[in-house]
Amino acid sequence: MTGTAIARSHRAHLFGALIACAIPIVIMCGGRVLAIYLEEKTIHTTAPKDFFIKNQGLAFQRAAARTPDVLLLYGSSELTDPVINRASDFFSTEPSGFQVCPVGRAGTTSLNVLQKLGALGADLRGRKVAISLSPSSFLTPAVNPYFYAGNFSLPAASGILFGDALNRRLKAEIANRMLQFPDTLAKSALLELAAGCLASGRPVDRLVLMAISPLGKLQNMVLDLQDHFEALVYILSGENPVTRLGPRQPRLRKVRSDKHADTKEWPPATRAARDAAFRARIATAGEWTDLELLFRILGEAGAQPLILSMPIDNTLKDTRGVSRLAYQAYYDKLAGLTQRYHVPLVDFEDHDSDPTFLVAHTEHPSPSGWRYYDQALDDFFHKINNRVESPLRH
Repeated sequence: MTGTAIARSHRAHLFGALIACAIPIVIMCGGRVLAIYLEEKTIHTTAPKDFFIKNQGLAFQRAAARTPDVLLLYGSSELTDPVINRASDFFSTEPSGFQVCPVGRAGTTSLNVLQKLGALGADLRGRKVAISLSPSSFLTPAVNPYFYAGNFSLPAASGILFGDALNRRLKAEIANRMLQFPDTLAKSALLELAAGCLASGRPVDRLVLMAISPLGKLQNMVLDLQDHFEALVYILSGENPVTRLGPRQPRLRKVRSDKHADTKEWPPATRAARDAAFRARIATAGEWTDLELLFRILGEAGAQPLILSMPIDNTLKDTRGVSRLAYQAYYDKLAGLTQRYHVPLVDFEDHDSDPTFLVAHTEHPSPSGWRYYDQALDDFFHKINNRVESPLRH
């Protein structure tokens, strides 16, 4: 065989190899484009629903963030409890021009939420985002590792550490918090290494971080493709999360009737001790650290946030026998933190004595409580230059 023939043969083999490599790339890119198109086209169908893929991935959250008439609402189990007037249901038909997209499951922590918001990054710029808080989260010295792990999202965690939306210092503080939950970081050796390098800040670790950054970007691309593929399968299958998770029809549940009307007489010394313990738990709760990081992320991303806090539930173990005067420690600290970061707050403190706001022993809004939530969300969405133009008020 002549040299020319050999060269032609090599070129033919190389061309065939390039074609073989190009075909799957084209298929993946085409599939991603199709998935994004369908995510945005069907967002008004998927936005009001709560389902696993939306909570753990970023595809549906990003589609919601890019849609002007959809308001993202992050929270915990109160978002999934099928109670009448729940925001996702109440706004599903856009009675005042927008829908609410709930993101959250039982046990969701501020650390889980901040990773998702940080990973969304630029998609939040100029967008309104609402976050619902449960006061009980601020009554424990440390975040429950099981709650955090149960809501841990690898795409969000990788996106926030290997993304470009946040400055290095903020990433380092977030990485330091993530390192306190090693079981979740073990899901990705690359993520674990990056978190360690970011948290240490040593020159040698900075060099290591620079070296692995391309691999981190590649990991984000792979996770992004996987996320969109799962979203595509979900959409094309026509899967109904209501059917998959079992009956989810709204139902009335027992509303508290004992709010601040303790049938038990607490001795003054006992009440004083419980008040002191309550204030101490509020002062030392680790959730404050994560909430402050969340506020800083929202500022970096250029989002327009609203914080909603449920009134304190005195039917819970840690709040029974505690005076309203002691409850003020929570409201004061939350108000101080939101004021420092210029974040609007609706804390429903004036409903501490309202026996109908929460469902008994759940720290979830009742149908009556959700009406207050709905009005606050509607006012927030329609607020322009400190002027509220809410169709619900007319």
